[in-house]
Amino acid sequence: MKNSDDKTIAPDNGINGWNMPWGEWTAGPARCRSTSLPNSCVEADEFLKSPGEADIMASSTRRPHRGRHVALLALAATLTACGGAQDAPTAARGAQDTRFPAPVTTQARPGSTAAGAKASASTSHPVSAQLPGLGPRTLAEIPENARQVVVVTGEGRNSPRSHVVLYRRTPTGWEPGATWPAHNALKGWTDNHQLDDLRSPIGVFALTDAGGRLADPGTELPYDQSQSFTIAGTGFEGEPLAGSFDYVVAINYNRKAGTSPLDWTRPLGADKGGGIWLHVDHGGPTHGCVSLVRNHMRELLRALDPDQHPVIVMGDAQSLGR
Repeated sequence: MKNSDDKTIAPDNGINGWNMPWGEWTAGPARCRSTSLPNSCVEADEFLKSPGEADIMASSTRRPHRGRHVALLALAATLTACGGAQDAPTAARGAQDTRFPAPVTTQARPGSTAAGAKASASTSHPVSAQLPGLGPRTLAEIPENARQVVVVTGEGRNSPRSHVVLYRRTPTGWEPGATWPAHNALKGWTDNHQLDDLRSPIGVFALTDAGGRLADPGTELPYDQSQSFTIAGTGFEGEPLAGSFDYVVAINYNRKAGTSPLDWTRPLGADKGGGIWLHVDHGGPTHGCVSLVRNHMRELLRALDPDQHPVIVMGDAQSLGR
């Protein structure tokens, strides 16, 4: 969300956008509005808590990770753009980017196993000493304690298509899961993501929080279920967006770790964008996120385990090979 020149609120849908007065904007979650624009409905991967509004919405229920003490979080939410941003609180501007949260002491769960075993990884897949396709610069950004790595490899710098593999660290090396097709941003990838550039950020980011319109499918991540994840309208290629946010995992690019995906905090400032998520694929490019078909999103959510310190490594193949 950002202020337009005429001082109205202008949520950017990542397609054409629309404006409305502040009173109407805060009246409830955004929906597809009738405008003169050909693709005027919101495609959003970011739901924002507006300053001065109530902090609790009864329809939002956050289930914390079992192994750590986290206060239940429910946020008043409004809908804005996938990979877009808004005017963040002044105090957040210029703050340090915290892609990886501080270490958290977790309670062991009797009988638990590495959650990656719940993914579609097969023992027949080759185990590698190092993550394949990643160069020394990229590998150096992966935290030592990461035991699960989601690698998103774009087909090209300017391509909206990519593929995803979840790797699990074993005593003998990195064991891959299945390769899943995915979409990323319309214009591809960038090392310097900016608001509304229609490119996905390249880098290594922690995965600490999840949510969605539908009930928790069985993830170990803190999960925020809310009907505010409802979305309508059409995407870049005319595809319906309904159900895109039934399941989401927040990617810790320019966001505060340990909060709901609905939280609007932007440590680097609004101009650096935000609301970058993994979410259900709608059959076309995104505004900045990475999308997987529904069953793969469910499988990924069930596999990710905060005790394994999961991260996502994302970018085009050439950039990841640096």
